[in-house]
Amino acid sequence: MTDRFVISPDGETVLDQSTGLTWQHQVPAERFTWAAAKKYAAVLDLAGGGWRLPTVRELSGLVDYDRSDPAIDLAAFPDTPSERFWTASPDAGGAGNAWYVSFKHGYVYDYGVDFIGRVRCVR
Repeated sequence: MTDRFVISPDGETVLDQSTGLTWQHQVPAERFTWAAAKKYAAVLDLAGGGWRLPTVRELSGLVDYDRSDPAIDLAAFPDTPSERFWTASPDAGGAGNAWYVSFKHGYVYDYGVDFIGRVRCVR
């Protein structure tokens, strides 16, 4: 693990020292539509609450382009599935679509908001 990420002593959160953002360490096993993902984040009571879905820029900032399957720092986020993760960013050009980040290869795409995807919250 680089010095960029610091896992909290209780193992619940990860501080990104380059951005000041705190991330949910473990992702839930459930998958969510975009609306359900936003609701999940809003009521998440992990480590005192205050969580939300990340913007597409924030979440894509976790991508490690030197890796794939998953394309993320495995020392900081060891159980990240190589799947699509929702962002809070709607696609302005595609009504009914929102942006997600795929941690299979680090690609960013838009998709219909009824798609079922994963969630990693930020605050």
